[in-house]
Amino acid sequence: MTAVIFDCDPGQDDAAALLLALASPELQVLGICTVGGNVPLALTSMNALKIVELAGRLDIPVFAGCQHPLMRPLVTAEYVMGNDGLAGADLPAPSRSVDRRHAVDFIVETLGGAGDPVAVATLGPLTNLALALVKAPWIRERIGQLVIMGGSMHRGNIVPQAEYNFYVDPHAAQIVLNAGLRPVIIGLDVTHQVLNTVARIERIGAVGTRSAQAVAKMFMPHAVVQQTLAPDSKPRGLMHDPCVTAYLVAPHLFSGREVHVEVETRSEVTMGQSVVDWWNVTRKPPNATVLDRIDVEGFFDLVTERLARLP
Repeated sequence: MTAVIFDCDPGQDDAAALLLALASPELQVLGICTVGGNVPLALTSMNALKIVELAGRLDIPVFAGCQHPLMRPLVTAEYVMGNDGLAGADLPAPSRSVDRRHAVDFIVETLGGAGDPVAVATLGPLTNLALALVKAPWIRERIGQLVIMGGSMHRGNIVPQAEYNFYVDPHAAQIVLNAGLRPVIIGLDVTHQVLNTVARIERIGAVGTRSAQAVAKMFMPHAVVQQTLAPDSKPRGLMHDPCVTAYLVAPHLFSGREVHVEVETRSEVTMGQSVVDWWNVTRKPPNATVLDRIDVEGFFDLVTERLARLP
């Protein structure tokens, strides 16, 4: 069993990623940290609480983290996720509040107190983890594995050149990539393969559990629009973040290579762009493993099967 901290900004796809994690016996979720991202921090924290309650896992604590990126104003994504971040889920208000500790303190204290290395899975802007690494650089020795949803080798989804999470806080992304952690990075090159077809979402909804139905309700509107788009159009409302959980549970579904990655932080024109040296042109040593392929049907099989295990 892998002990893991999730750092996220729920968000529809974060919700699906967390539900997949809470349904997977391979993972021991130590806590869920939230950050301002898809929607402001108050809503990402509220949504995390709703998700753990939906899953029947009130034993999982939630910690609110940073409201804003390190050096830039927050850019949210209500136009995709809905005003509350979980459009379509229609979840009741949670029965409890976030933990009193700040998410950055939780990360530092949990990694410091763990007997064995702990995995960290990031699904949103990397602000919390970057600050934790600045505050306590020694925690890098306590992170057994870091899996990041972020970046893109080819096209952006918030601006032409950048993926949303890296664009929102590029300075945090660069800090994390320079920390010597050798993360696994799952970017748009993978997640744009995971298209939400109506048939796939109907299959999830047919599972019948409250968790599966909530996921289906969130993603069916995107799937309906997706089937009307031209093949070369920008994909709509994908399950980006569940790919991180799927990698932790079933890494055989993915492939990629070790490369050197940097994030642009100086030019507004290319801000947040992940520069991936796929062919090792610069001869710089690898600092990450970037994934570029996924077994799409295997991914949806996993999501469907695991959501059947939840309430």
